[in-house]
Amino acid sequence: MSTSRRNFIRDAGLTASGIAVLPNVMSSCVSANDKVVVALIGCNGMGFNDLTAFLKQPGVVCAALCDVDSNVLNKRAAEVEKMTGKRPDLYEDFRKVIERKDIDAVIVGTPDHWHCLPMIYACQSGKDVYCEKPLGRTIEECNLMVKAARKYNRVVQVGQWQRSDPHWQNAVEYVHSGKLGRVRSARAWSYVGWKGSIPVQPDAPVPAGVNYDMWLGPAPKRPFNINRFHFTFRWYWDYAGGLMTDWGVHLLDYALFGMNQYVPKSVMASGGKYAFPTDAMQTPDTMMAIYDFGDFNIVWDHTIGIYGQNYGGRGHGVAFIGEYGTLVVDRNGWEVLPETKSTSAKEGMKPVPLQPGTGQGLDLHVKNFLECMKSRQKPNCDIEIGAHIARIASLGNIAYRLGRQVNWDGDKQSFKNDPEADKLILANYQNSWKLPTL
Repeated sequence: MSTSRRNFIRDAGLTASGIAVLPNVMSSCVSANDKVVVALIGCNGMGFNDLTAFLKQPGVVCAALCDVDSNVLNKRAAEVEKMTGKRPDLYEDFRKVIERKDIDAVIVGTPDHWHCLPMIYACQSGKDVYCEKPLGRTIEECNLMVKAARKYNRVVQVGQWQRSDPHWQNAVEYVHSGKLGRVRSARAWSYVGWKGSIPVQPDAPVPAGVNYDMWLGPAPKRPFNINRFHFTFRWYWDYAGGLMTDWGVHLLDYALFGMNQYVPKSVMASGGKYAFPTDAMQTPDTMMAIYDFGDFNIVWDHTIGIYGQNYGGRGHGVAFIGEYGTLVVDRNGWEVLPETKSTSAKEGMKPVPLQPGTGQGLDLHVKNFLECMKSRQKPNCDIEIGAHIARIASLGNIAYRLGRQVNWDGDKQSFKNDPEADKLILANYQNSWKLPTL
């Protein structure tokens, strides 16, 4: 394949419109002996899990929490005080956090549509960033975020913590060793059996303590609806991309890493609301996407409401299907299942029993970020990795939403002769919020 990974993940951002937002106040690097002062923006769900992992590390101090829901904010402040003995300062507007010169790094744990601006503003003010995945909601945002991190020379770790869990890396090394023979199909899947339907709910008054206008931010103005708020935001196109950008960025990342090719020739997808056709979700509860690389395919497959019993009951995972055997990896570990009856079966090919994971991926990921803040080296999931896989997931969603095959030009960061698809690259900010000019 002619298009390299470098060409795909390089900074080739589309022209951004808007105004400059914050001055470039470059902070000095954190020395090896200094404490690290962090702030959390977006305190519900995974954001607080991230902060908890930070506070396990020696020398980390939480100075501030920020959330548009004061109910969440006060709850988390009490929890941090219990963990550390000190109550952090509380904010509703993330810009007030970023203005503080005593903060070394921010954790962005907001809904997806709010990842871009805090991350860029933090880089401009000289702070390093740990940003939850997916890096951005749109390809335009991802390109601009890469540009900001490089322009301001910041360390950015994206929360795809499997990049720091050794058993995933060991699985890829086995695939790269050639022991599976030629791999012409890789599959990544997430079958979410625990999740059911989201019943349709009427619009309602904004709950007390919630700054809903700030929660919407650059997303379209809409009446408050509980289904679009907190965890379930991810099932609406205004804010996220469903399971494809939730689990897909974790698993497709390793499918690409294992195959060591990164830019598909074309993408097609199909699916829909097959399980719960009348419920409140917009994103598909059942979907398959096929990424064609010319001499192999990567297939993404997700369902909601069933586990699927893939490879012995794995609700999620990546499988590399080779001539001599199949390597299967998930968060619990990896193993190899030999081909025994096929025309390509290799005599003497032996199974590899389950090689268990550490169960410490998030802690190791945070530790790696903190080390890189001091060394100024690229972390395990540097912004270019996070941006590239967020784009790949977006390609699958764009193919699904258009209902047809799309062809991506990794060098130009646009679709090939497809203005209809190109429109879905853009961020389209509203409510007076604009992408910054870099």
